[in-house]
Order: sequence, then C-alpha cells, then structure tokens
Amino acid sequence: MGSSYKDAGVDIDAGAEAVSLMKAAVNATHGPAVLAGVGAFGGLFDASNLQGMKSPVLAASTDGVGTKTRVASQLGKYDTIGACLVNHCIDDILVQGARPLFFLDYFATSKLDPKIAADVVRGAAEACKAAGCALLGGETAEMPGVYEAGEIDLAGTIIGVVERDSVIDGSKIAPGDAVIGIASTGLHTNGYSLARKILEGRDFTAPLDELDGKSIGDALLAIHRSYLDDVSALLDAGVEIKGLAHITGGGLVENPPRILPDAVSMEIQLGTWDVLPIFKLLQSLGKVELMEMLRVFNMGLGMLVVVPEAQAELARETCKHQAWRVGKIVERASKPVVFTEVA
Repeated sequence: MGSSYKDAGVDIDAGAEAVSLMKAAVNATHGPAVLAGVGAFGGLFDASNLQGMKSPVLAASTDGVGTKTRVASQLGKYDTIGACLVNHCIDDILVQGARPLFFLDYFATSKLDPKIAADVVRGAAEACKAAGCALLGGETAEMPGVYEAGEIDLAGTIIGVVERDSVIDGSKIAPGDAVIGIASTGLHTNGYSLARKILEGRDFTAPLDELDGKSIGDALLAIHRSYLDDVSALLDAGVEIKGLAHITGGGLVENPPRILPDAVSMEIQLGTWDVLPIFKLLQSLGKVELMEMLRVFNMGLGMLVVVPEAQAELARETCKHQAWRVGKIVERASKPVVFTEVA
C-alpha cells in the first residue's frame, strides 16, 4: 500500500470540513463589494466606491496575537482570539485615520481540528461584521513538524482607506495638547510571554478575589478592544484628533514616540486611570518593576488620543468606552515619554 498525504500528517478532508464549518460566518461579513470570497484562489473586492473619495489612500497592516494562542490552547477556548486579531489590526490602521475595508486571516497548526479552526475564524468574522469589514479570505495550514502538537498560530492582514487630507500623522501635536487614554479590556495581544511565565503552574479556571471574581483564564482571554466607535464618535463631535497611539508591544514607553514630533514629549501622569486587576496581579506575583510593566503592558490604556487642550473634556466625555485625561504634551524633555506622579 502506497503512502498518502494523511500518513504524512496532513488531512485534506479535515481542511475541507473546517472550511465548511466557517463558511456561513465568513459569508455573513460579505456585502455587495465582495465579488469572490470563500473557496476562490483569491478574494475580489469592488473598489468602485472609492471613486466617491477625493484622494483615497490605502492603509495596510499585518499582525498576530502572539502567545495568547498558548492560553487559548491551554484552556481549550478558541472563540476570542480571532476577534482579538481583527480588532488589533483595525486599531493599527485606525491610528492613521483609516477605516477597514477587508481582512485576510492565516491559521496554522500541527494537526488540524476543524472545530478549533472554525471557532477561531468565527470570532474573526464576528469582529469583522461589527466593524463593517469583509473577511475576504484566508489560509488554513496544517504543518506537522513545524508547529508543536496542540499549538496554533494566528495572523492576519487588514486593508483600509482614508482621505489623504484626513490622514492622522501626529505632525500637528504641540506643547499644551491634552492626552486622553481609553480603557483596554486587559493585555489585549501583547505581553503574554511574560504573563505566562509569571502565572505558570497556577489554576487558570478558578475565580480569584484579586480579579474581581474572574479567573486568570477569563482575564487573559478578554477580547482586544476595537476603538473604531470611539474615534468615529470623536470625529463626529468635531474633536480635532492630532494623534492616536495604539498601545501594543512596547507598552506606554515605546508606542507614544511613534506619533510624536521631535520637538515634544508626552507626559503621562500615573494614577490618573484605573489599572486593571490583572496587571496588579502580574506585578505583585512576578515582582516586576513599574517601568518594566509600563514597557511591556498597556496597563489599562489601549489607545491614547492627543487633542487640543480646549477639547480635552469634550473628547473624554465623547469616547464610547471609559476614558481619562492621563497627560499632556510638553516641550521635548530628556525622553520622548515622561512619567510623573499625581500631586
């Protein structure tokens, strides 16, 4: 009897079953602009609507959810990480003022379980639908010997669009501007390698008083928040958004400088927002220095918005999620981000 692909560890039938299970969820994100989607060699998106724009600029970003996949595998819960991936990518192009058009996902594992793949993609599809974004296509790969048994990898690419004269690039940020921080839901998709090291061996399912009755697993798998509604509301209210910083890898130390002109620094005042319980738990159990926490995690702030001082309170009140005034822009100090304590 000859060898087969299945003998080598790749089950084509499982791949077909996975596609079948996820097809309805993916199709639910398709509007009239999608001309070819699931099952085609490539997705087709009708860009004729862009003709109504004066000078459309395409924005693109590729990212993953890192070792958050390990937590999902450990708990056997895969219905949140797909949404995390989509929302992370939405926020990455949102900081430049772009709105999402379509998304492509990449799911890979050592041995394909159709239900797991479908759960992940359904989560991505739900996030896409909520954002008015088409899940145009993707790849499901089974690669024994490349990935460890029981582990998965997840990444995606988003394409969005923004009018050229509406691009947000931080160039207008000036001393005196206010910094508004919008609440995160947790770690979002960064810092999981350190978090997993600190929490290794602990029960991820038991409710903890330190987490307000949630389990470690619940806190770690909380869905990465999309800030599309917040930014839309700010623009609709006439708020001048001078800059947006998505707080991802590098935390509150490394991300703000990506939008700051050379002549200014961002002064962030510690104690002005609610640090989520999961971060307090990680810092306590891991005996992590504060500056390391600020450099690795978002600490409860998923997006920073720089606005004129005169619009600071309007901006804070307009955000759809909880928001705080957390700092200001000052003339360039010794570092691009300076942390101060509440007086």
